[in-house]
Amino acid sequence: MTTFVDRVELHVAAGNGGHGCASVHREKFKPLGGPDGGNGGRGGDIILVVEQSVTTLLDYHHSPHRKATNGKPGEGGNRSGKEGEDLVLPVPDGTVVLDKAGNVLADLVGQGTSFVAASGGRGGLGNAALSSARRKAPGFALLGEPGDTGDLVLELKTVADVALVGYPSAGKSSLISVLSAARPKIADYPFTTLVPNLGVVTAGETVFTVADVPGLIPGASKGKGLGLEFLRHVERCSVLVHVLDTATLESDRDPVSDLDVIEEELQQYGGLNKRPRVVVLNKIDVPDGKDLAEMVRPDLEARGYQVFEVSAVAHTGLRELSFALGDLVARYRASKPKEEATRVVIRPKAVDDAGFTVTLEDNGIYRVRGEKPERWVRQTDFNNDEAVGYLADRLNRLGVEEALMKAGARTGDGVAIGPEDNAVVFDWEPTMLAGAEMLGRRGEDHRLDPMRPAVQRRRDRQAERDEAQKQFDGFDPFGEL
Repeated sequence: MTTFVDRVELHVAAGNGGHGCASVHREKFKPLGGPDGGNGGRGGDIILVVEQSVTTLLDYHHSPHRKATNGKPGEGGNRSGKEGEDLVLPVPDGTVVLDKAGNVLADLVGQGTSFVAASGGRGGLGNAALSSARRKAPGFALLGEPGDTGDLVLELKTVADVALVGYPSAGKSSLISVLSAARPKIADYPFTTLVPNLGVVTAGETVFTVADVPGLIPGASKGKGLGLEFLRHVERCSVLVHVLDTATLESDRDPVSDLDVIEEELQQYGGLNKRPRVVVLNKIDVPDGKDLAEMVRPDLEARGYQVFEVSAVAHTGLRELSFALGDLVARYRASKPKEEATRVVIRPKAVDDAGFTVTLEDNGIYRVRGEKPERWVRQTDFNNDEAVGYLADRLNRLGVEEALMKAGARTGDGVAIGPEDNAVVFDWEPTMLAGAEMLGRRGEDHRLDPMRPAVQRRRDRQAERDEAQKQFDGFDPFGEL
């Protein structure tokens, strides 16, 4: 049964925002007390968080679909809906988040590092929040926005200081088992190691981690064997250790040719040229192995490699090897720049940026794209004429109508707001009025407009003067003669 997975495709869906509520306060002797509809709750986010206790992506291999909870709708009495709960997904240290195209979205290294994989949708405003001095009784509310959805690829790149690379059965698993407390599977057949193994090594005051990478073979960088699946695990290592078998039974192999083959695969994979290399001639406890190690060592040292002759079985040469690796790791750590606290960078948009574009497509449709108009469309209940009129007002104030006119749009032309796969299409009517507008301005209800006493008295006096003027104009002083 599979117990280690280092690459998965994750399908995420954040929570949808709750709808706003359209409600009017009612009580005895006060049937129209004004709007009191609450706002909808925000949908939950999906957040990836590094957790040191997690070492594999196996859970997401078995359950790749993850969804956060939705926000609750608002209610009357100015009660806002409950927000959806965030879904926190623990991932191993060293997880890289990519989109479907292979672009890196986040590189999660270090305990507690987090990344918002999908943002929850905003809750819709209730009619209480939409009311104003000019719109005293909105008969509509805004809909909640849908949460983000998408497909992500999670790749695990082991976070280790030293990587052991080499042919299958070169003795890498045996070496890491004697250098550290790791207990990998060890056998006398190729591809014993099917997953990377990690071990902690102490060399004096330096403590570092060693990764045993599954065996590489010619063509590994192009997908042969297991190499391509696990070459990513050496990317973060500061030192590469070539473990060469000096007691191989294959007649067409020798330590130098094995080194050349593995180096060629590392070159093909790329990005590892500047990593320091150390060569380990393993299995010198075998008589033929000791003789072969002594023969090839001068050639390897002439190439500039630091060479160690060891025996994982007899525990020969391990102390010198561990201290040499510890010294290389310490020098690498000292050369790294000091880590600074993460700074939040705020990039505000230009104040004169309208935030939308209008383009004429080949089919004669004028397409409007922009964050604001697309969000407003998603928030609109098109079954409510007043809500549609409110949307028209917002688009007009944003300058969409003016931009359509400049683009050459005429009455009756088709206009689409949004992307091709999810757009609202309508026939454009400049300064379009909804049926409810015949009753007055949008959101007005004259029943909620009691006249102030001073205004009423002034109008009564004016009515009395008008009546007196009519009587005076109709009076004829010579009528009785």
